[in-house]
Amino acid sequence: MLAFEPPHFGAGATVGGCVAAGLAGPRRASFGATYGGVRDFVLGAKLIDGRGRLLSFGGTVMKNVAGYDVTRALAGSLGILGLIVEVSLKVLPKPVTEATVRLQLDEARALDRLNEWSGLPLPISATAWCGGELRVRFSGAEAAVGAARVRLGGELLEPVQADAFWRGVREHTQAYFAVSAPLWRLSVPSIAEPLRLDGEQFIEWGGALRWLCSTTQAARIRERAAAVGGHATRFRGGDRAVGAFAPLPATLMTIHRRLKAEFDPEAIFNPGRMYEEL
Repeated sequence: MLAFEPPHFGAGATVGGCVAAGLAGPRRASFGATYGGVRDFVLGAKLIDGRGRLLSFGGTVMKNVAGYDVTRALAGSLGILGLIVEVSLKVLPKPVTEATVRLQLDEARALDRLNEWSGLPLPISATAWCGGELRVRFSGAEAAVGAARVRLGGELLEPVQADAFWRGVREHTQAYFAVSAPLWRLSVPSIAEPLRLDGEQFIEWGGALRWLCSTTQAARIRERAAAVGGHATRFRGGDRAVGAFAPLPATLMTIHRRLKAEFDPEAIFNPGRMYEEL
């Protein structure tokens, strides 16, 4: 399986698009055995750059890179560096068994419990909190999953129901995501306190990923995210004038510009897709 559990968001999804988007699903921040994001599983890639050259980076096995690892730069680049024509991804075996439980907890208590569990040897492979309900998925050996269920308690979901839920979280087909309000994606430390912003939240990754459906001004959302040590991305909807991504400091933008100029000097690929300057 692709351990970072990437979303498809439609029938036309491609592996290259998966890497370029850099998005990971519920399994991204598993407890006990952190699987990691897209860039952690990209072993190698071939890229057509802005000069029409076919460039090769990395390989097909682990520990194959010396120097600057371009394959990691491609993950989440939104296609602004070039056209990904081939990619090698590390895969992992599927877990032997999985189970999902549901617990009734408010936001503050759920965050406390998630951070408490993160320091324990529990086979937690996904978490999701919304509207006073926390769902926890266990993956691994049958004995380990069974012991974790007993330890955490909660209501056991039927496998079909659980699979449908996590698929809906991954693909944003859950009812929470079917709203007209702007959708924000806030990446924060898992120990961050409740954000206390107007709107409805959906919390994943043990508290580190907090979706927010809100009409609150972008500046306020980004200010609050920064105050707790994170950043906010306008994922869908809202005022395009505020940009999708948080503004970068001048030094980081200089690095981005140089990287873009090296691969795509004529700005052929997705100009302005990430930042207007790129």
